[in-house]
Amino acid sequence: MAILLLLQHREQVTAAEVARELEISERTARRDLDALGMAGVPVYSVQGRRGGWRLVGGARTDLSGLTASEARALFLVAGPASSVTPALKPALKAALRKLVHALPEPFRAQAEAAASSLVTDPQRWGSRRVEPRPPRFLDELQDAVIRGVQVRLGYTDRDRSETERTVHPLGIVAKGPSWYLVADTGTGRRTFRIDRVSSVDPTGDPVHRPDDFDLAQSWRAIADEVERKRTPLEARAICAPHGIDVLRMGFGARLVVGGPTPDGRVEVVIRGNDEHLLAGELAGLVAYLEVTGPPGVRDHLASIGNALAERYGVYPD
Repeated sequence: MAILLLLQHREQVTAAEVARELEISERTARRDLDALGMAGVPVYSVQGRRGGWRLVGGARTDLSGLTASEARALFLVAGPASSVTPALKPALKAALRKLVHALPEPFRAQAEAAASSLVTDPQRWGSRRVEPRPPRFLDELQDAVIRGVQVRLGYTDRDRSETERTVHPLGIVAKGPSWYLVADTGTGRRTFRIDRVSSVDPTGDPVHRPDDFDLAQSWRAIADEVERKRTPLEARAICAPHGIDVLRMGFGARLVVGGPTPDGRVEVVIRGNDEHLLAGELAGLVAYLEVTGPPGVRDHLASIGNALAERYGVYPD
């Protein structure tokens, strides 16, 4: 795709130019140019000092119809902030970096903006993975993020109070089944549930986007803060090293792994919102875990242990 765009944008390219633009070897560039011809794309080579590769008769392929919105869509679904498999992220980032060099100049800024405008966080708050469903004003807000324009936002909060405010859209996040707008406002950075948005009116004024803003990093900080508010109780414990992976699978973001102890175990903190319920979750991990506090959680663990011993007793050898 990148080579086709280069051919259509520059009319003629050499294998060396393709290799330099797309960060590949000249041998790979020649192979890929040959492959285009074998695939039916009307390309041919011109020999000599001013030679190179051209499309026959200045031919245009279906790719010539690539519009600015289509280029944005391509980078939106495959951008570095999207939920691609971690193992594929380096290759995907490299591919997008190569492709953006081949895009016509007017497309580049919005394509790059689209690549960092969306984060998908499939883990529902405190629960299982759920595929998000697009809400009513998603396209309008995403367009405002990519074009970098402020919007007058109508919004209904959790108390059903309706407000209007001008915001600086910075990014879109899909969290489980819900979509959020991350935006700067006159009172600081805020998140807005997009299904509570009642109107979107672009003002045409440019967004004041912090130079160091990173959507994925900003969302991690927001999500961590929400989780802390949802689970204000912290149980401190010492865990056997081989039990850390078990805790990660069981508690996810509610687990904070600390440093080693003198006896080779690991300090951990596990968050919850109720001492009795948290003790119930920890009771089955006695083989790995020694809870050191708070006293209320330890007392509940002792009660659970006594109840288990009373019900099931001690089996004879």
